[in-house]
Amino acid sequence: MFTIVVSCIALGAFIGFMAGLLGIGGGVIAVPVLLFLLPMAGVVPEHLTHVAIATSLAAIILTGASSARAHHARGNIPWHLLTIMLPGLIVGALSAGFISSLFSAQLLKQIFAGFLVLMALQMVFPFKAADGERSLPASPYLFVTAMFVAIIAALMGIGGGILFIPFLTWCGVQMRHAIGFSSVTGLMIALFGSLSYVFAGWATQGLPEYTLGYIYLPALFGIVCTSMLTAPLGAKAASVWPTARLKKIFAVMLFFTGIKLALS
Repeated sequence: MFTIVVSCIALGAFIGFMAGLLGIGGGVIAVPVLLFLLPMAGVVPEHLTHVAIATSLAAIILTGASSARAHHARGNIPWHLLTIMLPGLIVGALSAGFISSLFSAQLLKQIFAGFLVLMALQMVFPFKAADGERSLPASPYLFVTAMFVAIIAALMGIGGGILFIPFLTWCGVQMRHAIGFSSVTGLMIALFGSLSYVFAGWATQGLPEYTLGYIYLPALFGIVCTSMLTAPLGAKAASVWPTARLKKIFAVMLFFTGIKLALS
């Protein structure tokens, strides 16, 4: 367990720095590394992907809270939109853990691998839409969209910004409000999604000690204790480092990581 904690402390430091530097969610980094580390903690293959995704999602709660607080202070969160979409977020996130139980660990890993490849392509060829090009759809459609995004995000162990930001900007929402909105929705998805994985894995046999449902607590502790410390350092570095070029390099790494996971 000591090796896992130390490794996850280093992982958390890297995740926080990259989040601040490139504005990416930690799940795309955490899940592949946890898939490698968790077998050393006794996580068996049939539960490996579920535990990696659940632990990654739980780690987003504190960083999501910090990000949402910062965006709220800057007036970047459209709270009226959140009140419309929050029920869908809660329903989707709470469903994800139980939906994941319907998939084998291998199939869930293949889905995550495909998601990494798609995210890498999005980073290299980002979606762009002019502000005011369209308007937001009616409330029932927003509910369904929020539920769908929450399910996908919680199934992949991410906060959902990669999905929400393109959708909101396509609907004419200003970029700063789209980013602020994704920060608070990421917190909601992480919180309710983690609860879902706790309940879904509560009675699961064969999980190692120190798990709470599907969440492996030593790895969670290691990640969160450093990720919040290094995120400001990454944000500071973003002002002087060539982030556009670094994002493309990181996207290539994500692409080949996804291919490797898909073929393994």
